[in-house]
Amino acid sequence: MIRQLWLLTAVLVAALSLAEGFKDQDFKKCENSAFCKRLRGAQGQTCSISPSSVVVKGSAVQALLQCGDSKEELDLTLTAYDGIARLHVNERTSGKQRFQVPHALLPDIDSKGTSWGQHEKSSNSLCLKLGQADVTLQYTPLQLDVTISGKAAILFNSKSLFNFEHLRQKQEGDPEGWWEETFKSHTDSKPYGPEGISFDVTFPQAQHVYGLPEHATSFALKPTTGGNGSLSDPYRLYNLDVFEHAADSPFGLYGSIPFMLAHKPGLSVGAFWLNAAEMFVDVSQEGDSTSTNWVAESGVLDLFLLLGPTPPQVSAQYARLTGTTALPQYSSIAYHQCRWNYRDQADVQAVNAGFDENDMPYDVIWLDIEHTDGKRYFTWDKHFFPDPIAMQDNLAASGRKLVTIIDPHIKRDSSYYIYKEGQEKGLYVMNKDKQEFDGWCWPGSSAYLDYLNPATRDWWASQFMLNKYKGSTKDLYVWNDMNEFSVFNGPEITMPKDNLHYGEVEHRDLHNLNGALVHMATAQGLVERGKSIFGSDGDRPFVLSRSFFAGSQRTGPIWTGDNAASWEHLRLSVPMLLSISIAGLPFAGADVGGFFGNADSELIVRWNQLGTYYPFFRGHGHLETKRREPWLFGEDNTRRNRQSLRERYALLPYLYTLFWETHTQGTPIMRPLWYEFPEVQRSKLLYHVALIQGMLHCHISKPYRNAQDRLLWRDKTCPALT
Repeated sequence: MIRQLWLLTAVLVAALSLAEGFKDQDFKKCENSAFCKRLRGAQGQTCSISPSSVVVKGSAVQALLQCGDSKEELDLTLTAYDGIARLHVNERTSGKQRFQVPHALLPDIDSKGTSWGQHEKSSNSLCLKLGQADVTLQYTPLQLDVTISGKAAILFNSKSLFNFEHLRQKQEGDPEGWWEETFKSHTDSKPYGPEGISFDVTFPQAQHVYGLPEHATSFALKPTTGGNGSLSDPYRLYNLDVFEHAADSPFGLYGSIPFMLAHKPGLSVGAFWLNAAEMFVDVSQEGDSTSTNWVAESGVLDLFLLLGPTPPQVSAQYARLTGTTALPQYSSIAYHQCRWNYRDQADVQAVNAGFDENDMPYDVIWLDIEHTDGKRYFTWDKHFFPDPIAMQDNLAASGRKLVTIIDPHIKRDSSYYIYKEGQEKGLYVMNKDKQEFDGWCWPGSSAYLDYLNPATRDWWASQFMLNKYKGSTKDLYVWNDMNEFSVFNGPEITMPKDNLHYGEVEHRDLHNLNGALVHMATAQGLVERGKSIFGSDGDRPFVLSRSFFAGSQRTGPIWTGDNAASWEHLRLSVPMLLSISIAGLPFAGADVGGFFGNADSELIVRWNQLGTYYPFFRGHGHLETKRREPWLFGEDNTRRNRQSLRERYALLPYLYTLFWETHTQGTPIMRPLWYEFPEVQRSKLLYHVALIQGMLHCHISKPYRNAQDRLLWRDKTCPALT
């Protein structure tokens, strides 16, 4: 009992600290990460390709790469796909194999290679042709140059920042941080030593680059080196539970897609590094060009260069690698009403009736963690939700659906069937000592399912069958939260990097992939449930995820996480969603009204007007915020909110057509002006201007100054195209 009280106290303290907002000092910067501090901007050892090893066969160029005085050997493969050049480098070893990211790429990608065009060899280079692109592989020092229709497009390793730390045996006198690293009270053991990789990519004459979600900053990525308004640290990609996040920051948030798009008038290209380890990326402005320095803690170099040359072609090329957006249910692109938490069945019914009484359309109502029996997922609190099937049937009678939250941390309670089955089957993540990892989250002491294990994903999917998820119906869909993983007592509120997954893969290798695996397994469960109900045609799943990675678009939507009820966060939502969209994940939204804090009536109205144009449109609020159903802000604001919701519903046929287009072609729904007009010089447009495929939208992003401004639906300063 004493231990249980202590754990409960610890969880409450952790939860209170979460609600206090973002604490910069609790999270790492580059200088706190040994691999980044070691490799950021570091000149690499000279790497050379052995000319006699170069073999060109069909779509592949294979070569032996030797680096440094010790001539460490690496295998280099350069593969051609339609409009894509893939550079893959891995070390030759008979021991531990480096982790290579599964599930992000389409399963048939290896069969999609296309033969290189004409090629010419010299004593120090190989010149290749791929469509409109000329690709030159320089042997000594290693460099890859791409020109497209005579224009310099991409340079790899032109600054000699390529480093590939090889696996080794521990020796006396090894540098600090190679085999162990401490941050705050947490020590990360590194049984395999330093495994970092770094390289540089330059985009000649491209003054702006985009992508690298998720960050709360401008759409065009600001420089991180060189002063003059540069950000103070590289862009970090490391999925974390970051609440009420800071604005204009390179700090990594809930999801990561290591994809970047460079654009200049007449030419767009992309770079995508398939790597799920912690990563930092520097952006530097050098005259009229942009140079980038990428650094990751482990994995391999698996770099895809997308050769465009137009923005839609870059999107299509990325979609050929990672897939397109799953075609959603019609109701899922309508309006969603959520809160942590609707108290009970009567509250759900009252909110449902409130929309009808106020003549406001909506399609889905959501339940957060309090609907469960003591944070045991797949259960119901019988006191507050005594008849969940009747509740869902009542919603369904008016054409509406229910979403419940199902998180991947499992209460460690031997009487809880989910925990017991997972333990019996050996499905949990292990600590470095190969014991079940015990972390703290909403239920208290929690175990964390290992979704890298295919048996775990299959078992998890089976739990969504109606005969297992008691109280669920065909009209219930799912929300995965905390799937970074969030661990309240862990380093940076997440899982230790030296934890072990299936095949003894360290957590450090797959951290950024983890949430996408949870998302994928949950959607698989709803697909299988649909087939059991409707036959082979099944049911399109709806699963919202907070964490994401490359390929998440094939599974379902995401949202930007725990934002704040502020004008600043309203403004930030547009560049954040544009960055996510341009990186191949168009079904995304932000919590309308802000999750933390109390929004006043004007902020609610303006955010609903903006949310009308988000691809995913959901109102949501924290447990401690005032109720904010759209009819609670006075008669005039009720009218204005009704107008926003009705506008969304008037747009649904058009939006659904856009989803069909992104499903078939891979193009984003939210897009910047230059995407639609790539030949035009970049306009000095405000960052809050976005296109919703043919509709120019300039939202109100600040409080009104007078009664006349209050009547506006759009920003009257919205510039016209000339």
